[in-house]
Amino acid sequence: MRLILASQSPARLSVLRSAGIEPVVRVSGVDEDALVESLENPTPEETVVALSAAKAEAIEHDDECVVVGCDSMLLFEGELVGKPGTPEVARERWHRVAGKSGVLITGHTVLRVSGGVVTGRASAAESTTVRFGTPSEEELEAYIATGEPLHVAGGFTIDGLGGWFIDGIDGDHTSVIGISLSLTRRLLGQVGVSVSTLW
Repeated sequence: MRLILASQSPARLSVLRSAGIEPVVRVSGVDEDALVESLENPTPEETVVALSAAKAEAIEHDDECVVVGCDSMLLFEGELVGKPGTPEVARERWHRVAGKSGVLITGHTVLRVSGGVVTGRASAAESTTVRFGTPSEEELEAYIATGEPLHVAGGFTIDGLGGWFIDGIDGDHTSVIGISLSLTRRLLGQVGVSVSTLW
């Protein structure tokens, strides 16, 4: 059985490859902003799970496969934020989070497809506390200039250049990278798939 990763994230792909799975990558093209706006008073966890489910549902499924969709956002001082998108937003976010903590929440959805039909589905979110360091202005400008923080949830990574500016985390490090291995294994189990059959 093949695992299809409904994400263009190179970090998620890297986590799965390091853990013995070579997924098929298919990008969903879900309008994330429109989906979030359509939700009525969701919790932060419900928001990221809804996004992960939409991504998993939107891609083309094989006759026999498992589909995994994920979405990550940073909860900081009561506000849920995604990718900064611009240097200005990334700079403003880093000025706010420096020296403080936030919670990186990653929603996961697993679909089991048999005979071309979704026969099982399971979703959940993983939350990990991230303790941000305080980069100097020179370091922050150099980091923003690389472009990395513009295209990742919360404007940081722990497995790339952003790792220099993270003091620590409390929780699942793979979830902060973009896909929790432990949660994905449990969700696979809920739809009747042992992770070892995907290695």
